[in-house]
Amino acid sequence: MAAGLGKRMRSARPKVLHEIAGRPMLAHVLDAARTISPAGVAVVVGHGGDEVRRALAAPGLTFVRQDPPRGTGDAVRVALAALPRDGVTVVVNGDTPLIPGPLLRSLAERAARGHLALLTAHAPDPTGLGRVVRDGGGAVRRIVEDRDASASERAIGEIYTGVLAAPTALLAAWVSRLVPHNAQNEYYLTDVVAASVADGVTVDAVVAPDERDTRGINDRAQLADVERIVQRQLAETLMRAGTAIADPARFDVRGTLVCGSDVSIDVGCVFEGRVVLGDGARIAPYCVLRDSEVGAGSDVRAFSVLDGAKVGANARVGPYARLRPGAVLGDEVHVGNFVEVKSSTLGRGSKANHLAYLGDATLGERVNYGAGAITANYDGANKHGTVIGDDAAIGSNVVLVAPVEIGAGATIGGGSTVAKNAPAGELTVARAKQVTVHGWKRPSRKPR
Repeated sequence: MAAGLGKRMRSARPKVLHEIAGRPMLAHVLDAARTISPAGVAVVVGHGGDEVRRALAAPGLTFVRQDPPRGTGDAVRVALAALPRDGVTVVVNGDTPLIPGPLLRSLAERAARGHLALLTAHAPDPTGLGRVVRDGGGAVRRIVEDRDASASERAIGEIYTGVLAAPTALLAAWVSRLVPHNAQNEYYLTDVVAASVADGVTVDAVVAPDERDTRGINDRAQLADVERIVQRQLAETLMRAGTAIADPARFDVRGTLVCGSDVSIDVGCVFEGRVVLGDGARIAPYCVLRDSEVGAGSDVRAFSVLDGAKVGANARVGPYARLRPGAVLGDEVHVGNFVEVKSSTLGRGSKANHLAYLGDATLGERVNYGAGAITANYDGANKHGTVIGDDAAIGSNVVLVAPVEIGAGATIGGGSTVAKNAPAGELTVARAKQVTVHGWKRPSRKPR
């Protein structure tokens, strides 16, 4: 169910599209649902439904609209019209991204025996949540919403999590009998519990082992709380596999992070998309890596940003380096502070250690690229390439005006602007002649 307005998020974005670990919270719920191999999945949408559909459309998903929103019972009625009529139906809220697949399977198995299966939990603070009302023998009799509960019912600590499973035919019959006899004039799905008791159907309550797994998200504070739970889980999984993480509370994966052995990650690092870190790679504080690979033994120093980059083995990047999409660094390459590389390849052992820019360039092996050097690769309309041969040395503050080729072993004198190919093994200097103007004096300010 993903049709809620999410007013407390105070956002134009549909609530279920707010992200946990870099993915919409609803995507996490759908992942859990897919673990039980359902015959069909119906996503009930309302506010922002088209946006939800665009973000999450996938084979096997059916999107149905609840308009106007008339409560959870009505949402299930709409969904059942799009699902197979046999078997069992599992109902899950779209704002519970921590829900584990095995719990859904357990509910489905109980429903397959002809039971109504409910997922409940013992919440430390049940305020605002539906309470599970049991009789003296411990059997579930009904669920009462917080706003409709009496004082004694509000004192109950066991809550309904919004997850249930039932034989589809029975669930459809119960939903068809719902009436809006509550403060909100809505059709409550929770009323099917009383209906099942009246019909003599066993209500099987499964208490979640960890209450955190059932948490719903209604505002940005709860979103942040769940984000930290997920990040801690991801960090613990990596640490148990051998990754050294300096502080799991300051660690964020927003996609997929694959680590080899003996990888170390310092504080404040963010990993987006798919990131692969080779054996012994070291990531210093406050780096951002997106869709990138770092080879074995390489060192990414503090405050560096890698986006769509590939770094070879035993390389050194940063601090304060920026590798943009298409940056490919070979083994033992050094890229230092305030160096930007875009759509360029640096061969083994090449170095660009200070304040430099490489765009649309191909560097051979062991090239020394000086401080302040840049490739002028854009003419205002098109990009052009620069080729630098093995063992070339590019002096400080050089401008290489592309398209241009620097031969192997060539040296470019500092301060040169090179617009023509430079021959291999030679020194090329292209700069204005130095002139001293004798007797020149600086202008002085006139007294006020």
